[in-house]
Amino acid sequence: MRNYYWSLRNLVLFGGLALVAIVTCREIASIARENTKNVDGILMTGRDEVSELKKRLQALEKKAKIQHPAVKFLPEGKRKRILVTGGAGFVGSHLVDKLMIQGHELIVVDNFFTGRKRNVEHWLTHENFELIHHDVVEPLYIEVDQIYHLACPASPPHYMFNPIKTIKTSSIGTLNMLGLAKRVDARLLLASTSEIYGDPEEHPQNENYWGHVNPIGPRACYDEGKRVAETMCYAYKKQEGVDVRVARIFNTYGPRMHMEDGRVVSNFILQALQNLDITIYGGGKQTRSFQYVDDLVDGLIGLMNSEITSPVNIGNPDEHTIEEFATIIKDMVGTNSKIVHHPATEDDPQRRKPDIEKAFKGFGWKPVMPLKEGM
Repeated sequence: MRNYYWSLRNLVLFGGLALVAIVTCREIASIARENTKNVDGILMTGRDEVSELKKRLQALEKKAKIQHPAVKFLPEGKRKRILVTGGAGFVGSHLVDKLMIQGHELIVVDNFFTGRKRNVEHWLTHENFELIHHDVVEPLYIEVDQIYHLACPASPPHYMFNPIKTIKTSSIGTLNMLGLAKRVDARLLLASTSEIYGDPEEHPQNENYWGHVNPIGPRACYDEGKRVAETMCYAYKKQEGVDVRVARIFNTYGPRMHMEDGRVVSNFILQALQNLDITIYGGGKQTRSFQYVDDLVDGLIGLMNSEITSPVNIGNPDEHTIEEFATIIKDMVGTNSKIVHHPATEDDPQRRKPDIEKAFKGFGWKPVMPLKEGM
């Protein structure tokens, strides 16, 4: 009898345990099914969020992608690796555009004192383009075929702001670039200036004229700096066999001019647009010859690829008085500005007109953009 009760007790006990186990398994299964639904929901939500983020990222990439201008393909034998110092500046950036479009590889070096990254931002990420933040007064070690040495502030307010730095850029900077040209056997073009003629006593100015410069005046840091840069070029040519070109650049205007650079074109246009007085320093009878930047770029490239090793004027012989030029801009803008006269600045050249016969005969260059059309 006792065995019967023990068996019945064990049966009830095991049955209860089994029942508990069944209930527990059902509960666990139910909880698992619920959790699986929650996990699936979370995963689905996560996948949706990732998909949405991918779509947004693709849209941003598409929006931010730089659309480069069309570039010609050049075979390896014709494609040159070209350094442009001051390549983010007014003239330099237009030169970079032309050389890039021709299919060359460009390295732009600039310390951004007067240059601006936005002048060359349309080439960023292009495989043929490289931008280096560097000051030419420090040595540069790269491999190139040609060097366009444009680095130097060119407007009076900028080059007078730090005259010692201007002298260093023209002297030490040019020395470094000539050293680079010597090391890698590259051809160097120096962007010199009509300012080396000073306040000329010969008119128009041809390349054989030695100039009339005040060596200790306020403009001397630029004028004499460029004169010594030319001297260095021909010293390196004679002593070390460096292949040099020298372009004496006359007044130039066009897009990307710095509006605060203090030069005639930018000053007059800015004053006219703001209905301010158009200020002329001096009597207004002093003359200038203005060339459009695209003409200058064509002249620089033509000279670089020519066999002329002596200095060459690159400018427009279309001569105007400053007063005439102020009137032209005033009429084009349609402003109510008045033309007013201020005292003349020290050592301001009274006449400036290039003789460009050498450029025309040497490599067929002459300016083609009329003044008003360029404006």
